[in-house]
Amino acid sequence: MSSLEDFRLETRAWLDANCPPGARGPGPISNGSSKITIGDPDTCLWLDRMIEKGWTVPNWPREYGGGGLAKDEYVILLQEMGRIGARPALSSFGTSMIGPTLLEMGTQDQKARHLPRIARAEVEWCQGYSEPGSGSDLASLRTRAEDQGDHFVINGQKIWTSGAQHSDWMFCLVRTDPDAPKHEGISFVLLPMDQPGVTVKPIRLISGDSPFNETFFDNAIARKEDLVGEKNKGWTVGKRLLQHERSGMESLVSGSTGSSETKLVAQARKLLGEVDGRINDEGYRSQIVAYEMNNRVFRIAQRRAVEESDGGTPGPVTSIFKVYGSELQQTYYDLLTRLRGVSGFGAREDEFNPTDVETVRNWLYYRAGSIYSGSNEIQRNIIAKRVLGLPD
Repeated sequence: MSSLEDFRLETRAWLDANCPPGARGPGPISNGSSKITIGDPDTCLWLDRMIEKGWTVPNWPREYGGGGLAKDEYVILLQEMGRIGARPALSSFGTSMIGPTLLEMGTQDQKARHLPRIARAEVEWCQGYSEPGSGSDLASLRTRAEDQGDHFVINGQKIWTSGAQHSDWMFCLVRTDPDAPKHEGISFVLLPMDQPGVTVKPIRLISGDSPFNETFFDNAIARKEDLVGEKNKGWTVGKRLLQHERSGMESLVSGSTGSSETKLVAQARKLLGEVDGRINDEGYRSQIVAYEMNNRVFRIAQRRAVEESDGGTPGPVTSIFKVYGSELQQTYYDLLTRLRGVSGFGAREDEFNPTDVETVRNWLYYRAGSIYSGSNEIQRNIIAKRVLGLPD
């Protein structure tokens, strides 16, 4: 028996013995925030066990709290988690964005201070990129950081900072040389959110939720030790982080089995009925089959890209994942909403049941999926230039 076959058997046995029933299928997931308490006992138990195993971040080095898995082992873990429907024990901007970026571009000190805390679910991060007037044209950002020797003093504003109200730290792009061309003179810094110079104001969305925020800096402090990369060269770091964000790696780490597909089919059978095991509406049946086939192909493509990149994050091809993945999300929630008929558009909690309200709120929320994390129009430009090699 090969060493990989041994690893698969050991992994399967460990998951079967250690993944609680309440951690299989949809449910709460820790993001590591010190400001959020998860009350579900199975979720907490699963997190503790995965932290001890190093599998909150399975392909990170052991010295930073990871599992130290090689590419082939990592893929096997994904497959075995998918086999039992295990959801991630930890899912955060720390594991999917700033953590992988620090592994590539951080100093030894930055890795030692920040990565183990992410792996142990002790901290959650938020992203300080977009500003009023600097969205798709991010390089026009104006938030200033003045070099004061051992620290930077930051003044300005960020917007659409997801989860900032629950975050402990922020990774942030700031302008450190206002006289340089706009893609230059930008630095990438890390700063704690719990300090007098940082103010967070939630933004209420049409969906009724407030996942986004405005964040204001009034002489906020970032230590010089938390400058990632060179001063005035942060644009390169910021772009690499976006590739990690757009890769969809978090869904692979989770061992996702596409539970949304099962839910969609189950809802269609429940709401439309079935005949001889088939959804009793040819039009919806065709649309649901098309969605499930496209979603399966998308997951396979993501996994193949990971395998071909030795378990790391691919480069510009992540823009393809962003475009296709966001449009798949919109298709899914559009179908789920339309299946419910009039109830699929019930936004008032006093008039519709919780499932109806949740469905329409998700439908509204994911309309923004083709805009946030870099609009799909911008991503198509990146695909044309960096993937297909087309001229400007």
